[in-house]
Amino acid sequence: METLPTVWFIVIAFFWTGYLFLEGFDLGVGMMMRGFARNNTERRVLLNTIGPVWDGNEVWLITAGAATFAAFPQWYAALFSGLYIPLVLVLLALIFRAVGIEYRGKVDSDRWRSGWDWAIALGSLVAAFGVGAMLGLTTTGLPLDANGDRVGGAFAWFNGYAVLGGLAVVGFCLVHAAAFLALKTDGDVRLRAKALVLRWLPVGLLPLAAWAAALVLRNGKTVTVVTLLVAAVGAVAAWLLAKAGRDGLSFAGLGIFLVAGTVTIFTAVFPTVLPSTLDEAFSLTVESASSSGYTLGVMSVVALFGIPAVLVYQGYTYWVFRKRVSSSAIPAAHAVVAQ
Repeated sequence: METLPTVWFIVIAFFWTGYLFLEGFDLGVGMMMRGFARNNTERRVLLNTIGPVWDGNEVWLITAGAATFAAFPQWYAALFSGLYIPLVLVLLALIFRAVGIEYRGKVDSDRWRSGWDWAIALGSLVAAFGVGAMLGLTTTGLPLDANGDRVGGAFAWFNGYAVLGGLAVVGFCLVHAAAFLALKTDGDVRLRAKALVLRWLPVGLLPLAAWAAALVLRNGKTVTVVTLLVAAVGAVAAWLLAKAGRDGLSFAGLGIFLVAGTVTIFTAVFPTVLPSTLDEAFSLTVESASSSGYTLGVMSVVALFGIPAVLVYQGYTYWVFRKRVSSSAIPAAHAVVAQ
């Protein structure tokens, strides 16, 4: 097996892991705008925790898609055309969410804010579920023929694995967001977020654990059993540390769960990048779906400089905005007056 296609499979798995970790908590915070936050001040606290970073987190999604397009064009073509409907829904959800975050504070009106709060909450929910469904089907398969084209109607992709993947990402996002709010807020919001972690962590992480376990049982690789156990240890540690009031370490424990879980999932399917549920011979692999060696070589040189730069920049951003946010620091709402 050639080295560069394998390297770029690992890089794309890294991009998706980074996206789920960083965008995971801010999608979860978006979903918690309705139901968790009790008033406008608390909703502003939630938005202030993700305000400096949410748009930068979405870069990981764009990078994952772009890297797939350049490194594995056949994988990209089969996946994005086969999942056209959920992809469009995800894009629309992200647009409504972004507009809601930017616009909700432009008019001092409860009705105005409520409408955009729903746009943020529902946009975050649909985006998380759609991304999870697409990743779930990427690892479990689509009805692809010998040409890599999807067979069946517009909803041929919709099955139990799509639902499992969607629930896995939604559940993780909510728990991850609660742990993030316990780390980034103070006062009543922090106490309720901590209680949410303790109450819902086992339930919220169960779909992702079930997804990883299903792939381990299906593909039977020894290393994936080890990484699945590491994920379980991370989840247990996150709960115990949250109970002990160690908010930062609890958040890190959820990170261990996610990283070990995604390593389990991607390792279990390797070297297949998109299985066919019609015939195993139609499945796309890292070799059959990859670009030329020259293309991958050029991409590797660019990534060698680009990825560290992104990591340093985002790390610096999180360091600058590391302080907790409390309701007492939120000024009174006011209308924006045109000059």
